Amino acid sequence: MKQGAVSEIMNAFTVDFEDWFCVGNMENVFPPSCWRQQELRIERPVAYLLELLKKHGVRATFFVLGRMAERCPELVREIYDAGHEIGLHGYDHSRVTSMTGEAFETDLRRAFDAVTAAGIPLEVIAGYRAPSFSIAEKTAWALEALASSGLKYDSSIVPFSGHPDYGWKGVPKKIHRLPQGIIEIPLTLGFGGGYFRLFPYFLTKRIARKANRGGRPAIFYIHPWELDPGQPRIKLSPTRRFRHYVNLSKTAPRLEKLMSDFRFGTIAEVLRENGF
Repeated sequence: MKQGAVSEIMNAFTVDFEDWFCVGNMENVFPPSCWRQQELRIERPVAYLLELLKKHGVRATFFVLGRMAERCPELVREIYDAGHEIGLHGYDHSRVTSMTGEAFETDLRRAFDAVTAAGIPLEVIAGYRAPSFSIAEKTAWALEALASSGLKYDSSIVPFSGHPDYGWKGVPKKIHRLPQGIIEIPLTLGFGGGYFRLFPYFLTKRIARKANRGGRPAIFYIHPWELDPGQPRIKLSPTRRFRHYVNLSKTAPRLEKLMSDFRFGTIAEVLRENGF
């Protein structure tokens, strides 16, 4: 057990590999058609993450956006060569809730093609995370497409119904196999992303400890742009502006604490520890 850690349970450290202009908060400002013209800032925060993970002896799961794999294939290969797991995050960050079944299958195929073209072997790509966690009860049909594609697991569902953009009430909080044959690794509500920046650190710690005390691994997620306080400030609605920019300067020091307080690994490692 890591010295000072609060639990022996291995939790999942996951990264949604996207840059500042790819996110849902920016979708009305920067459609994918103009992404090539935006400043690429992802290299520095990813370099920081790779050094942090190496320092703590942790391998992570990076869910890679297809368009970003096309733009910076060398960086994706660097992540893979460092021993981290590569999953899919869709092709152009379209929400599943905005797509038909046919469009989703096309998006998934393009994501596979982009990531493998970056040099990642097809056989090692086992997982998927939907942009904006947009697999919910009304998009459950997407799980069949994921299973049919050969993927082993999905980590898109938030077992919660109080958020306006995502959530699926009644879904188990523990890792479980779905009727479609794919394994679901539900997100741990409040453990990562904007919550990690907004909540005081003791609440983040409490959320993970509660999951571990219940015998469940906590699933942490972060985006590289959340480690980039110098990114361009775009005029957004007050809500979106707050969600995107709040406490960006606090992400790095909080990550250092988190890595010391909990045991982390890839989703593949977590699945093995839990008998999947």
